Amino acid sequence: MVISPEILVDADACPVKEEVYKVAFRHEIPVTVVANAPIRIPDHELITRVTVNDHYDAADDYVAEHAHSHAVIITADILLAERCLIKDAIVISPKGEPFTKDSIGGAIAARALMAGLRAGAESASGGPAPFQKADRSRFLQKLDETLVRLKRQA
Repeated sequence: MVISPEILVDADACPVKEEVYKVAFRHEIPVTVVANAPIRIPDHELITRVTVNDHYDAADDYVAEHAHSHAVIITADILLAERCLIKDAIVISPKGEPFTKDSIGGAIAARALMAGLRAGAESASGGPAPFQKADRSRFLQKLDETLVRLKRQA
């Protein structure tokens, strides 16, 4: 059985949805946009919107449940990335950084450390660095490379 490539987007706070659509259209790869509230999507047969209930992890649960070895997951959520990697999905952050089975443990540890620092009174961190034009460019390149590789394997 051949599994076709697809893209699943954890869309509630995703800054690169338009870029996902652009690359998906070029490669003719279906996209499922998952969010807790209705969001605008292009009127195109390759794009499907899934609106889940407002339960805290409902969108993550949907994405993780539908992840598979030919799925490309777009998320900044490290814990969701881990859940998808267990199913052999390919996971890319909106900044174009891949999450891998080798890197996810360190990312989870860094997340826990930062959460601890933010909870302390000494926290001076203002959160993650702002999204830059270079991040968008790196994302486009990584998604394109990933889809080319998946299509060759299919």
